[in-house]
Amino acid sequence: MQYSREVEEMTCIAKGPWHDPAPIPEEGKWVCAKQITDISGFTHGVGWCAPQQGACKLTLNVKNGVIEEALVETIGCSGMTHSAAMAAEILPHKTILEALNTDLVCDAINTAMRELFLQIVYGRTQSAFSDDGLVVGAGLEDLGKGLRSQVGTMYGTAKKGVRYLEMAEGYVTRLALDKEDQVIGYEFVSLGKMTDFIKKGLTPNEAWEKALGHYGRFTNEQGAVKYIDPRKE
Repeated sequence: MQYSREVEEMTCIAKGPWHDPAPIPEEGKWVCAKQITDISGFTHGVGWCAPQQGACKLTLNVKNGVIEEALVETIGCSGMTHSAAMAAEILPHKTILEALNTDLVCDAINTAMRELFLQIVYGRTQSAFSDDGLVVGAGLEDLGKGLRSQVGTMYGTAKKGVRYLEMAEGYVTRLALDKEDQVIGYEFVSLGKMTDFIKKGLTPNEAWEKALGHYGRFTNEQGAVKYIDPRKE
C-alpha cells in the first residue's frame, strides 16, 4: 500500500475504541456481520425497470452468504420472462455479493436484487426472528399447490365499469351481477389445478369442470341475476 509523503510524515496516534458493527437479527440470532459468510436470511421484494414498464418479485433464501434458493416472478415485457429463466439458473450457488454484481439482463431483476441485498445485509429479512431460518423450498409456498404466481388483472372504464380478469384463485370466467348491475361475485378456473388434472388422465372438459370455483355471492339464491364473460361482454 502506498502512502503520500504528508501521511508518512505524520505522528502516529494509537486507535482507542474498537467496536464491533451493530448486531443485526438473523434467523433467530443477533449477528455482528463482518464477512459475507456471516449473512443468512429469507426474504422477498420487488424491483422495476428504468422505464417502469414492468416489475420483478424476487425471493431469495440465503444461508451463510450463499443463495441456496431463488424464485423469480415477473410481469411486464416478454423479454422479462427469458431474463427470469436465466436469473433463476444463475443466482443459486452465488454469494449475495456476487449476485449483486452479476448482470441479470433485465433491469427490474437487477433492481430487485439490489433491494433484497439491502434487506438482507441490514437484517430486515422475513426470517430475521425465525430460529434457523426457513428451509430451502420455502419459496415455493408463495406459489401455492398449483405452483403458479398469484396475479391480479383488473380492467375498468368510466363508460362500461369494471372487469375482473385474473384473481389469485385463477382465471376469471364469469362475473355475477345483482339487479343493480354491480359485481357481487365471480367464477374462476384454477389453471394450475386444471393442468394437473389433465396430466393425471382427465379430459380437458372434465379437468375444466373440476378446477372451477366461485367467490362471493355467485348463485341466484345469493342475489345474482346476471352473469357475464368479462372478456367478451
